[in-house]
Amino acid sequence: MGENIKIVAKNRKARHDFLIEDTYEVGLVLAGTEVKSIRAGKVSLKESFADIFNGEIFVYQMHIDPYEQGNIYNKDPLRIRKLLMHKQQIRKLIGLKQREGYTLVPLSLYFKDGRVKMELALAKGKKLYDKRHAIAERDSDRRIQKSMRHHS
Repeated sequence: MGENIKIVAKNRKARHDFLIEDTYEVGLVLAGTEVKSIRAGKVSLKESFADIFNGEIFVYQMHIDPYEQGNIYNKDPLRIRKLLMHKQQIRKLIGLKQREGYTLVPLSLYFKDGRVKMELALAKGKKLYDKRHAIAERDSDRRIQKSMRHHS
């Protein structure tokens, strides 16, 4: 059974701002016009985050542009959307989120066998010095690669 995956949107800043502990694949409850807009690539995960409320998980601040031909069926671009996840996984996340500093961050949005899926990360916020360290490490790796190319 071949999985047909087409990535639509990525949250590039998430890996810079957070230390990712674990990732989950979740489904989304969407309107038809939202799916069409996502298929056209008109979605942004930039400021989005997920949270658990009454034993259900929701994504906030995920911007889906209104579909051009959608007229009255278009929903609010920033509306709160329910995520689909197994109850036991949600219970596990509730336990982890109650511990200090964990947050749920969407990493990417993609189509898998025709259905919209989201890669959700359990993450911890990076401190400023962690970010500086990551940047310094990346720069030194680039310099090493460059010198190796010139050397050979």
